[in-house]
Amino acid sequence: MVYIAEELEKAGTSLAYIPKPLDLPTTTTIFEQKTSSNNESSSTMNSVQEEEEDFIKNNYVARTLLNESSLPPITWSNWYKEVNWPQATLLCLEPFIALYGLFTTSFVWQTTVFTFFWYFLTGFGITAGYHRLFAHRAYEATLTLRYLLLTFGAGAVQGSAQWWSRGHRAHHRYTDTDLDPYNAHKGIFYSHIGWLIFKPRRRPGVADVTDLTRDISIQWQHRNYLTLAFLMSFVIPTLICGLGWGDYRGGYFFAGVLRLVFVHHSTFCVNSLAHYLGNAPFDDRHTPRDHFITALVTLGEGYHNFHHEFPSDYRNALKWFQYDPTKLLIAFFKKVGLASNLKEFPSNEIQKGRYSMACKALDKFGQTIKWPKQNLELPIITFEQYQDLSTKDDGRVLILIAGFIHDVSHFIDSHPGGRAMIKNFIGKDATVSFYGGIHDHNTAAHNILAMMRVAICKYGGEVEHLKKRLGHVQTPTPIFA
Repeated sequence: MVYIAEELEKAGTSLAYIPKPLDLPTTTTIFEQKTSSNNESSSTMNSVQEEEEDFIKNNYVARTLLNESSLPPITWSNWYKEVNWPQATLLCLEPFIALYGLFTTSFVWQTTVFTFFWYFLTGFGITAGYHRLFAHRAYEATLTLRYLLLTFGAGAVQGSAQWWSRGHRAHHRYTDTDLDPYNAHKGIFYSHIGWLIFKPRRRPGVADVTDLTRDISIQWQHRNYLTLAFLMSFVIPTLICGLGWGDYRGGYFFAGVLRLVFVHHSTFCVNSLAHYLGNAPFDDRHTPRDHFITALVTLGEGYHNFHHEFPSDYRNALKWFQYDPTKLLIAFFKKVGLASNLKEFPSNEIQKGRYSMACKALDKFGQTIKWPKQNLELPIITFEQYQDLSTKDDGRVLILIAGFIHDVSHFIDSHPGGRAMIKNFIGKDATVSFYGGIHDHNTAAHNILAMMRVAICKYGGEVEHLKKRLGHVQTPTPIFA
């Protein structure tokens, strides 16, 4: 569910996306119809094998992995046959060319400034263009802006927008499976650059790109990609630095090659580092993570857990202090009339993600705590039986509080109110006294007392009306996990 930012602002605090109830007859509900159909279908599922076959039949990932064989694994004996040599040559050679340029070319301040400028332009071509506009349709852009982003995106030399977006949509649809082209479970090297250097073991999963094949701007770039990539990555920066201030070598080695190394690995970090470094504040079932460092090196794409949960949101970072220059750039495009319909997920739905993860963390923490016995684990006795048990000389000190019988024999000597006070209530109902009649006990006292439960007193809750008359309406004893 995603909404355009302006629509959410108009809606105010109301949840405009909640649908109205269906006007259905009350005689036969959908639940009853579904239950009867489920009963009929369940009768036909007679074996575990049939259930597995039905699962595979209706699960595209399972069916594909079962029926489509993958290439053999890469080993020391066959690795050279499995290398994608054109891509591997480009990716492995460019760092050495950049290093050669660093040691043989003088620095010119204008070139240094331009290199950073060109890095951001081509990088934004990927983040604001390839990623958020074309792959996720997080906003709409004018034809002028689309051509600009496609042109600068080509300068990042990462394939055409159509090819890039097709792979990225598959990545989102099949995250962490073998149909994910840069599956993080295969290791950080593979997800960073290995998937480009080596031939893929199997084809990526199906992804719908019909919108891209009908886009005239994307098809223009797709047809002319090689020319655009060569011009924008090497020719134009070399000419600008050369004609502008006579630094042709710096233009090529720094603004061209060195910049390209950083743009490549900056983008690659979204597939690798963003799946390893950080936390998962919205959902931890998959590998995407949020971290400031990743955002810093990826022009704001580092809040990846949020992005995978809400992929069509034009934002990657939500808070003002989180680094996301791409979000700010898209907002700027909107202000100057180049972009529109910026999409945002409702804040209410985003908070649900945070809430579910907070509950999960609390549940995990709660599992480390020893809790009192549940009601079903305790025997039920009458008040008379409780009185008889409390008179026996068996070392037990039994007190009835809030319907539960407690053995306080190990606590009586350390009771802050003194031993005599507890002895006075042995075999009696001390509920009112415990709830403020003598002392209004805190939550810790409630929790400690609950650990001493040994039985439930039948009809022992009848004293609850006395607590209400005295104005004692605390949380029931104890706090449970």
